[in-house]
Order: sequence, then structure tokens, then C-alpha cells
Amino acid sequence: MAKRLTKALREKRRWVGITVNGVVERKDLEHLISQLAPTEDWKLYDFKDNIAIIRILLRDQPLWRPILDVEGGQIRSVTTSGKIRLVRDRLGL
Repeated sequence: MAKRLTKALREKRRWVGITVNGVVERKDLEHLISQLAPTEDWKLYDFKDNIAIIRILLRDQPLWRPILDVEGGQIRSVTTSGKIRLVRDRLGL
């Protein structure tokens, strides 16, 4: 019998709240993130009024941080958490 994959054994995720400048549509934001992304393991969850939430893997967070912390960049990180609810609360979504 196969060993069951428990929550503790799964990949850990981080939810990143970002602000976006100059992007109006979701597909345009997804295209922009895909160009900047250091890995393929990410997903756009929420996008409303220049505020968005993306899911990344915890192991990839050090790769994402320099990309999202560029001063004056088109995409800028505002908050990060292991729980999407906390990120939504912090961003007012």
C-alpha cells in the first residue's frame, strides 16, 4: 500500500501580495509575470485594482525576492504569508 502524502510532506507555499503598475488585464499580468518569473511554479490567484496575489513555492522564495523588491519596478511585493487569507486581509481584497 502506498504511503499517504500528508500535509507536512507536501510542498510549502507562499502567497505574495503585489502591486502592479501599468497593467489592466489579467492575461497581460500573467504574461508579464511569466517573463520575470525565475521558475515555472507560480500561479496568479487574485487581480483587482492594481493589486494581485500570486502563489509561489517556499523553496523558490529566495529567487523571487530580488525580482519583486526592485524599487520603482512594474511589479512590487507588498506582503508575504503562508496563508492566503492573511494576504487578502492585508491588501484589503
